Order: sequence, then C-alpha cells, then structure tokens
Amino acid sequence: MAQRTGLSVHTLRLYERKGLLASDVRRDASGRRVYRAWDVEWLANCVKFRASGMPLTTIARLAQLVREGDGNEVERLQLLREHRRRVTEQLAQLGDCLALIDTKVSSYERHLADGATGDPWQQQPPSTPDEHAHRVA
Repeated sequence: MAQRTGLSVHTLRLYERKGLLASDVRRDASGRRVYRAWDVEWLANCVKFRASGMPLTTIARLAQLVREGDGNEVERLQLLREHRRRVTEQLAQLGDCLALIDTKVSSYERHLADGATGDPWQQQPPSTPDEHAHRVA
C-alpha cells in the first residue's frame, strides 16, 4: 500500500490511528493489513487533500461521514466547499507571487542581456532633460 500511494508505512499507520480511512482496515490471518481498491482510491484522495492543505482533522471528519453512510452528504459538501474556498484563495495568492517572480525574472534577463552588472532594482535610469525639469518643478 505504501508503494501504491506514495505514503510511508508510518504515515499509513498514523492515518489509520487518526481515523482518516473511509473504511475499517481488514487484517489477514497473520494480522497484516489488507486493503481493498476502495482504500487505495480513498488514500489517493487523502494525499491530494493534504497536498492542498486540508487539515488532518477535516479529512478525519470527512472520512467519518463517509463511514457513516448515506444521509450526511450536505455536511460532506460543506466541508469540501469550505476547503475549495481556501484553496481558491491560496491559488490567487500564488498567482500574485508568480506575477512578482515573473517580473523579477524578466527584469534580470533584460538587465543581463544589456550587459549590465549590479542589482537592476537599485539602479536609476538616466533622466532626460524633460524628466529632470518635471521632477524639480
């Protein structure tokens, strides 16, 4: 299971202890955990939920609702919508960060292509006579 999900054995055991699995884990006669295809799919979802910043407590609540069965879909939807809102906010913030990085990269590329040295953000371009007169006024 660790190989199929990319999770360590320690993490799989932690997820089981914290109630993050959507079904009870069965064991074979030797006591080894036996996972079904549904468990693999659920754990793959958990990996994505965690990668998106979903807290373990939220995943545990979602797993609990799934284990409880039908009738709580409204609460499941609320949990997912709230997390979607947070992810959307994070994406907007990351978009702003990426725009800044793109600006910096372009500036350094132009700076280096022009053969300049030093920090392009600290250098002032030479002013034209009109700009100088405007700044003084």
